[in-house]
Amino acid sequence: MEIFKTTESEVRVYSRSFPVIFNRAKNAHLYTEDGKAYLDFLAGAGSLNYGHNNDILKKALLEYIESDGVSQGLDMFTTAKHDFMEAYKKYILEPRGLDYKMQFTGPTGTNCVEAALKLARKVKGRDTVISFTNGFHGVSLGAVAATGNKHHRGGAGVPLGGVNFMPYDGYLGDDVDTIAMIDKMLSDGSSGIETPAAVIVEAVQGEGGLNAARAEWLQKLEKLCQKHDILLIVDDIQAGNGRTGEFFSFEFAGIKPDIVTVSKSLSAYGLPMALVLFKRELDVWSSGEHNGTFRGNNMAFATATAALETYWKDNSFAEEVKKKAGILNKGLKAISDQFSGQFKVKGRGMMQGIACRDGDLAGKISARAFEKGLIIETAGPDDEVVKCLMPLTISEEDLQKGLDLLKESVEDVMKEDMSQAS
Repeated sequence: MEIFKTTESEVRVYSRSFPVIFNRAKNAHLYTEDGKAYLDFLAGAGSLNYGHNNDILKKALLEYIESDGVSQGLDMFTTAKHDFMEAYKKYILEPRGLDYKMQFTGPTGTNCVEAALKLARKVKGRDTVISFTNGFHGVSLGAVAATGNKHHRGGAGVPLGGVNFMPYDGYLGDDVDTIAMIDKMLSDGSSGIETPAAVIVEAVQGEGGLNAARAEWLQKLEKLCQKHDILLIVDDIQAGNGRTGEFFSFEFAGIKPDIVTVSKSLSAYGLPMALVLFKRELDVWSSGEHNGTFRGNNMAFATATAALETYWKDNSFAEEVKKKAGILNKGLKAISDQFSGQFKVKGRGMMQGIACRDGDLAGKISARAFEKGLIIETAGPDDEVVKCLMPLTISEEDLQKGLDLLKESVEDVMKEDMSQAS
């Protein structure tokens, strides 16, 4: 443990909340060097939708390595890349009527956001984009400029520009039509808001506190973009890959974004991989204008293909996720009801949580849960939301066990809280 404390940068995050050394993991469990098991409601910040060391995916990866498959292919043609593209087109794009081209970027979410923003500006010949309150899109300079959180923006070290922030669905209250407000500002030559190249939005704001946009709001946003000749970018990095019960988080609204950014659980095994999807008429790139050495992670292609062929060949897995999402919602509502609405249930699908009065309370709940053997993080502008992000493959038994541990943790902290107040 000492080597981490003395030698690793202070920028680390999760090890502060979970200060143990893990050496093994399986599906929804992490194990420490001394053998203690923890139930994982973090899932690699949503990069392990199919669990730790999924047997099906592990088999595909080991077979690929044993066959001396290409591991690093830059953007050259390889069999693994071909198979992934064919599977993604067959199981994901075509059934949803999406005629997208694929751009493989550097293997991080923030890199594919950078590519999406650059492409939108290149296509439209405009400098600015619109992002939303509580939006999170990454911490490289272009992506963090579109991120609302003051803490993350503060790490840039330079002024951040080129982005105008607008209120997300519900930010000004459920009765305020924020799309109508944006429309008014874009239509008024004296509003100070120039027509942007693109709007970037999350259908569910993960790091922003599990704010979930309504279908009608997303539909109005799409029409707004069409009216003003603006490209619609959906950042599906955390909320995508099945997390909400459908492969893409925007499916339920029936919209078809111009550009979609995908990463995190795309590789299905926690291997770095990122992808930008865009309508084919937007492919105005010149060769190498956006590149990166590691945009050809062929081992990630192999596991991603195995996941598509296993879990997305029909709707059965999506239905399982929706069923578990119902169990999750029921468990969180029970906590809220027990404490007379002091906690608000937020989110959608298998990314839900409870909003606390402040970050201090949420932090205490997360810490108590860790003591009990549950790894769960906080999110939101003040870290006030306790966020459930377990593997989608978690058993119903483990899901319920985790909810029970969370409930016990809330009860313990609230009891101490009331004792200190009296």
